[in-house]
Amino acid sequence: MRQSDMITATVALLVLASAACAYADGSGDPKPTGSSDGEYQDASGNPTFNIGKDGTVDWYTQVGYLRYTANCMQCHGPDGLGSTYAPSLVDSLKSLSYSDFLNTVTNGKKNVDTSQDLVMPSFANDKNVMCYIDAIYVYLRARSDGALGRGRPANSEPKPKDYAAQENACMG
Repeated sequence: MRQSDMITATVALLVLASAACAYADGSGDPKPTGSSDGEYQDASGNPTFNIGKDGTVDWYTQVGYLRYTANCMQCHGPDGLGSTYAPSLVDSLKSLSYSDFLNTVTNGKKNVDTSQDLVMPSFANDKNVMCYIDAIYVYLRARSDGALGRGRPANSEPKPKDYAAQENACMG
């Protein structure tokens, strides 16, 4: 193979690799294509974030940060970055789809190998997690995609009109 052909092939491979990395999460393009009562969806109908040019986040991203911090941070570390106890969810969502995320949180997961025994408990009956699962996912998706930095978002869209009623119905 000639050197010019090798260079062309290498450049083509790099272009393909960078295109594949354009959207980090396993659910595809996070760009919102619609919304329903303040919750944004991507082209596949998965929950997604909406962050304005001024850094204002949608309500679900803000609530997702709060609920993640209250329920998930103990194991998965601040801002979803992982700990010595549990993996980084920022990294995991680069290849984990929305349905896989739901399955893992709902049913739990157990990975056993010769060096360690990792167990994620099921949260199927925990209303503090399941009533906010979309918001937690949206927050982690924004973190995984690099659209949201560390810490609590400074500004958010106002609470959607029917959000409190949905929250109360879920929490019972």
